[in-house]
Amino acid sequence: MQIITYKYRCGSVIIASVFALLLSGKTSANGTIGDHVNDLQGHLNQYAEEVDWLLTKVDGIVHTYEYKGQKAAHADAVVEHWEAIDFHTAIETTYVPVYATIWQRLFGVKQAIDEQAPIAKVRDKQAKLEQSLWQALGAVKLAAQYQQKGLLAEIQTTESEPTTPSESLEDIKHRLDQVVAKYAEQLPNAAKTIVHDTYQHRFESIEGTLIAQNAALAEDLEKDFHVTLPQALDRNASVDEVRNVVLAMQAKLAKAKSLLMQAEKKRKDIF
Repeated sequence: MQIITYKYRCGSVIIASVFALLLSGKTSANGTIGDHVNDLQGHLNQYAEEVDWLLTKVDGIVHTYEYKGQKAAHADAVVEHWEAIDFHTAIETTYVPVYATIWQRLFGVKQAIDEQAPIAKVRDKQAKLEQSLWQALGAVKLAAQYQQKGLLAEIQTTESEPTTPSESLEDIKHRLDQVVAKYAEQLPNAAKTIVHDTYQHRFESIEGTLIAQNAALAEDLEKDFHVTLPQALDRNASVDEVRNVVLAMQAKLAKAKSLLMQAEKKRKDIF
């Protein structure tokens, strides 16, 4: 599996940001990424227009549902319109957590219509989707500023292996964000594959080092990878439930990172 990631550059230090995406090759979950992601600033007006267009389309679908009913609304188009715009991959490659939320809320609107929910409930789902889309546009604008200042490297499409335990832990946190994103896209098998690969290719490489510092924490995280998170994915838990499991794991990973960094500092002080 390849990783596509933006990196902050600060002097000689390169800090992997939350702007990370786990993909295979140069494609997103739903198609080619496109060169526009390496010129975010030049496409901000386009992205804003696309968000307006999408919201207008969704509003039209909801309006049709209100006055003509569920069949006439064609709720599947909510997702189809989202996948058709470049902004889809702009946010997918800049901020995975809000990308996952957008998917969750797209399906929230679609499912409310499919289930013939009261219009007030559908409108509530629509409002939450709108909020997420504007939040996403703000995230892309921020990424564009970093990109303009040279603080973001060009999007990378080759395998980037962490070189230290702390880098591995950061990478694991980003991969767990992608688990939530894939699950929100209603791709549970893809989410489970990421969990398996992340444990096998990332966590196992630093597990022994972590055991030496805090065996209980290492055991707890191993259980999360093998039991807690897979069970949440298998039982058709809500996206919020899966996200909560991931957030709890990320908090443990942050603790693990702190322990390993302290151990590394002590080792350097000695030698």
